[in-house]
Amino acid sequence: MIVWRICKRKWATSAFSGLGAAENPGRWNSEGKKVVYCGETRALAAWEILAHTTSKRSLRRARFVAIPADIPDELIARPSRFPADWDAQPATDSTKAFGDRFLLSGTFPVLRVPSVTVRGEFCFLLNPTHPEFAEIGIGRPEPFVFDGRAIEE
Repeated sequence: MIVWRICKRKWATSAFSGLGAAENPGRWNSEGKKVVYCGETRALAAWEILAHTTSKRSLRRARFVAIPADIPDELIARPSRFPADWDAQPATDSTKAFGDRFLLSGTFPVLRVPSVTVRGEFCFLLNPTHPEFAEIGIGRPEPFVFDGRAIEE
């Protein structure tokens, strides 16, 4: 399965290190926990950035890249249940604890979670410290530009 990571071009070489999320925790991880957030499509990955950026104008000046990751299906955990408040705004401690437990369990290098911003689609959390992480094929960064209509303020 191909998933996508979009980031600023200057971070392309470290986009799959998990350091960004460890320093700026998201819905599914606590501070200090390395994880890489990806979308199941370029469109979802872009939308997640748009949904979490307060100043859309800043996206106009930045240079972005989209990086594909090819994940063998057997490396993906697909839980059937999530915390009851998985989609709460802002994210709750229960979702962070859920993601942290996954990272610490070491059972799979990838966790599929529902997208809060686009219902019915999924985000993928990659654990860069997992021994099988090396089996994920990280592709070459491709230039990515947000359509100006999406970032007008």
